[in-house]
Amino acid sequence: MLVDVLIIGSGGAGLSAALSAQEKSASVLVVSEGMPTRSQTCMAQGGINAALGHADEDSVAAHAADTLRSSKGLGDTVMINKMCAGAIDTLSWLNSIGVPFSRDSAGKIAQRKLGGASAKRACYSQDYTGLKILHTLYDQCLKENIAFINEYFLLNLSGNRAIFLDIKNTQIRHIEAKSIILATGGYSAIYHGFTTNTNQSTGDGIAAAYRAGAEVAGMEFVQFHPTGLKKSSVLISESARGAGGYLVNGAGERFVDELKPRDEVSRAIWREMEKGESVFLDIRHLGESFIDENIPQERKLSQLYEGKDPVYEMMPIAPVAHYSMGGILVDEDLMSSVEGLFAVGECSNTRVHGANRLGGNSLLEIVAFGRLAGANAAAYAQRSSIMIETEFDDDAMITALFAKSDEEDFYHDRSSLGKILYENVGILRSAQTLQAAQTALEKIALRQSKMGIVDKSRVYNTNLIEFLKFKNTLQVAQLVIESALAREESRGAHFRVDFPKMLDDFEKETVLKKEIS
Repeated sequence: MLVDVLIIGSGGAGLSAALSAQEKSASVLVVSEGMPTRSQTCMAQGGINAALGHADEDSVAAHAADTLRSSKGLGDTVMINKMCAGAIDTLSWLNSIGVPFSRDSAGKIAQRKLGGASAKRACYSQDYTGLKILHTLYDQCLKENIAFINEYFLLNLSGNRAIFLDIKNTQIRHIEAKSIILATGGYSAIYHGFTTNTNQSTGDGIAAAYRAGAEVAGMEFVQFHPTGLKKSSVLISESARGAGGYLVNGAGERFVDELKPRDEVSRAIWREMEKGESVFLDIRHLGESFIDENIPQERKLSQLYEGKDPVYEMMPIAPVAHYSMGGILVDEDLMSSVEGLFAVGECSNTRVHGANRLGGNSLLEIVAFGRLAGANAAAYAQRSSIMIETEFDDDAMITALFAKSDEEDFYHDRSSLGKILYENVGILRSAQTLQAAQTALEKIALRQSKMGIVDKSRVYNTNLIEFLKFKNTLQVAQLVIESALAREESRGAHFRVDFPKMLDDFEKETVLKKEIS
């Protein structure tokens, strides 16, 4: 099978890219591990940033300044300005294809203020913003007859070829394309049990790109969201704090400005927890009618996962891994260091988030840069030639997995590694904790040769997929630890207690690349 543009991943970034590439008359195929409407985009609840001019104090320049300030010196002004200047057109396009944004009394798209923002800039659809955008994009793709293949797990990349495992029957599938766009999401699920992300977010696209020789950068920067429900890590959106919610300790005392950047708020909560304090999100004062009108999902999630009705009770919370700023390093055209391989969304490092992402910019990035990636990949496809590079013997690897025994239980190691990363490569870090995590990771890697799968079925073998994802988890975790050890300073989401200051010497990216023999 040969197409002009192969898009791997069907979240907001992938679907935006697909629509844009098709507009350029390219043949497009979207391939994904799961189903398009179940991507991580659904978890972006709070809003999508755009300086629409509704508020006198806001502007594109202010949006760009807030983004650059949040990046702690690692943001690229060209890419930030490109994203922020294009935000108004992005919102206009989303509005034109039918995204049901909430409206103010004048009928304009409603906006709220999120952490780190200097104005009310986040356009929203109650607290379902990402979900509404994703569903609208998918509907638009169906209208445009864009081709989809679902339930294909990405194994490897080789030049213009992508190698997949067909989840339905465990067969190896090859797809060739004149250009490839990775839109496979981030890697916060390596913090298994301590993340707002689904188990799918193990950085599989990043791992495949790294094995293919692509540069990755900023892997040490993992954003911890301040308000995950304590028992389940289910996200309570920043929209709850943007609407006026309070963060309080067990004595009912507010201890931090709730709308500071996420890294600062998460550290403040962590320090309360280190003192033995419980921490709560309190929205009771907002009133039932306001909650049900503006943040109904947060009420439902708290009731379902915590057994607390936030109209009457405070929600117990803890900061958990939420978003990965690091990823595949791309240029201004969204192309990686591998010719013809583009990356967009959370799997990419576009240099707009730097050391700390500004709330409301993730949805903007995936749509604005998704459209850009699609157009650029379509243009590249017109002048590219097919070239197969590194060969991966994936057939033999899968056959061997079915043949071997499972002396060691990888599920146990997946859970223990998640806890190790959360405690040692989390909100507060040091050389000691990072090295402890490194040692633990090395021990797990040594046991990997004794790990296998119990389920020998060839039909929808989730045991197999989870093992393959665990292998990617080990690779991505190594990249995160290696990058965190190299950055001997504190900057944004990366806080070293042994190097608590931000240093000029480290105002640069941590870039890693696998040597290809």
